[in-house]
Amino acid sequence: MERESELKRDLSLPEITLVGIGNILGAGIYVLMGKAAGLAGNMVWFSFLFAGFTAALSALSYMELSSMYPRAGAEYEFAKRAFGERTGLFVGLLVIYYVAITGSAVALGFGRYFSNLFGGGIIIAAVSLFIVLSFIMVYGIKESARLAILMTFIELSGLLIIIYVGIPYLGTVNYFETPNLSGVFEASALIIFAFLGFEDIVRLSQETIDAEKTTPKALLIAIFVTVFLYICVAVATVSVLDFRVLGISDIPLADVAAVSLGNKAFILLSWIALFSTTNTVLVVMLGGSRIVYGMADAGSLPKIFARVHHFFKTPWTAIFGITCFSSLFILLGDITTVANIANFMIFIVFFIVNISLIRLRYTDPGRKRPFRVPFSIGRLPLFPALGALSAVFLFSQISKEVMVYGFFLAGISVLIVLLKTRKESAEIPAG
Repeated sequence: MERESELKRDLSLPEITLVGIGNILGAGIYVLMGKAAGLAGNMVWFSFLFAGFTAALSALSYMELSSMYPRAGAEYEFAKRAFGERTGLFVGLLVIYYVAITGSAVALGFGRYFSNLFGGGIIIAAVSLFIVLSFIMVYGIKESARLAILMTFIELSGLLIIIYVGIPYLGTVNYFETPNLSGVFEASALIIFAFLGFEDIVRLSQETIDAEKTTPKALLIAIFVTVFLYICVAVATVSVLDFRVLGISDIPLADVAAVSLGNKAFILLSWIALFSTTNTVLVVMLGGSRIVYGMADAGSLPKIFARVHHFFKTPWTAIFGITCFSSLFILLGDITTVANIANFMIFIVFFIVNISLIRLRYTDPGRKRPFRVPFSIGRLPLFPALGALSAVFLFSQISKEVMVYGFFLAGISVLIVLLKTRKESAEIPAG
């Protein structure tokens, strides 16, 4: 417990909420809007609504669990409390995979935008972004959060531009037209990526003031604001451009803005997307470094990653560790495939988080819960049960190709868990 107190509690409700909103509003919407529209047609707004509903169900479980255990380990801590060290370690490794894959994919997106604006190599720009952000994160959580908040307002301006552009076109299309209904849910499985980031609010709990009350409030506000904005953007986008055109566009929001604003929109949206990708990498890496720190502090990862800088009070070894690990995935290519691999991991994590809450309602009913998910049948909470089922449903919409990648990485995690627990068992003296 002494080590946990070393992290500095600096984040207020507005700051942690805006950090969460900034991460949720990250690169996903700028990159995946076109692919989602191609799958769902004009009903892409419903895909966002369903994905947001799924994220909100799991967010409720995060809210209660974070009020019970406001720790940097987040999902690792929740699963360990409910099902033991093995399950906790497995979930923690999946989250680390998700963070690394997401960070590298979005960094490559940054590299492409940077290359288009200024020239130079994409890989060099992506690696340089990792290096610069890692030093900012080590310097201080307050400074990192303020930078993220600044970029949040910039990326929010891009979405407001799209909504503004779409206003004159509202009502010009049938918003229930879709190539096929299954495509609507396939799009939901893809664009859940655009909602990921709310869980980073939980991972920063140990650096949040009055975390037991502040974290649940921040989660609720962040989810509500982003679901509303995404639906508005989806409606505006399909109102301006045909969904078949959007489906083949690599820069869908820039194409939409160009309809009213001309070619200058490409430059404007490219700049905004540059800040958006930077913000996403920053907050994803912040959250990822905290779960590495939390797992190392609990003994599930090497203790070297639990070191806190004596002056800056930040987990500097965890920050550099997750930065180096993420850099290994830079060579991954297609953003859709990469996003779905990340989704593969997070659907499993959401399922386990929801059933962890259900189990703890039975095994630890007396623990103080500053926030409690409403509506239960006996001790069975309804929303976490629905959250677990919706995660399974969206998991079933993932393609076979992504399943192969996902199960391969999950299998490595299982192997690591088994080897670690076997080693620990061998080290325990007999008798």
